Amino acid sequence: MTEESARLRVKTWVCATIVVLTNVFGDYFLKRGMSAARSIAGPLDYIATLFQPWVACGVVLLLAWQLSRMALLSWADLSYVLPVTSIGYVLVALLGRVLLNERITSVRWAGIVLIMAGVALVSGGTPPQTTYREVVAP
Repeated sequence: MTEESARLRVKTWVCATIVVLTNVFGDYFLKRGMSAARSIAGPLDYIATLFQPWVACGVVLLLAWQLSRMALLSWADLSYVLPVTSIGYVLVALLGRVLLNERITSVRWAGIVLIMAGVALVSGGTPPQTTYREVVAP
């Protein structure tokens, strides 16, 4: 492994971690804030809800998630990024169970185990970036 490929691998894992954590906690804060705002009657109520602290924090984290995901996709393959970052589904379920007291059925846990197995299969194989040929302009 060259120094450049080692640097790219570390950069990819750091950014993938940021993508996962901002997605998980953004969803958690959004859910927590929206659960508190139960009296939404129309579109203007949604706009007012954006300024509630939990919802605003969730929105900011989800914006960071999208920007970091765009950055990750700029150098890593889509077929690598999506399975690796899908570990966020597992973390969201665990956060929902632990912090929101949500009930998770055995069927959902089975689905979570399948996601984890898929992540293990995909992330252990090929490098996170395809080698691109340089395109020469005509």
